[in-house]
Amino acid sequence: MTQIAQIETERLRLVTPTEACLETYLDFYTDGAASQLYGGPIEPAQVLARLKADLGSWYLCGFGVWVIQEKATNKYIGTCGFWRGYNWPTELTWWLLPEARGCGYAKEASHAAISHAYEKLGFKEVRTYMNDENIAARMLVERLGGVKIERKLFPDGLYRDIYSLPKENA
Repeated sequence: MTQIAQIETERLRLVTPTEACLETYLDFYTDGAASQLYGGPIEPAQVLARLKADLGSWYLCGFGVWVIQEKATNKYIGTCGFWRGYNWPTELTWWLLPEARGCGYAKEASHAAISHAYEKLGFKEVRTYMNDENIAARMLVERLGGVKIERKLFPDGLYRDIYSLPKENA
């Protein structure tokens, strides 16, 4: 069984997805406004399947997303890590509950995930991409030092910019 490292930052823990995180996933994915750029809203049964897929990615791919836990409150506030769908490139991804946005948590968690990818998972390059209308994600990627390296047509029929994220800023 794959051991998933827990990562700690100044304010956060990045922990293994478990059933204890289901309420956070439900809060995010059943909220249409919160999850619209992440395939939502979706039904609760689909939310559980998403949580299972996030955990299963660690076992199938050797990487996946962590659930972000705020140290001060022990509350789960989102996810950050790596995802790869069928015929999709691997990407750094994240989402946060609306009340956790604007606090620098996505940047803090992303730095930790990028460092872990280069230092522990052996990634040669960390990439990310987002829908064109996801301005907040694009701004975060730029703050992380991301450099646009190509624009590509994806399996869902949308074009997206792909960014490379440097190791030295992690």
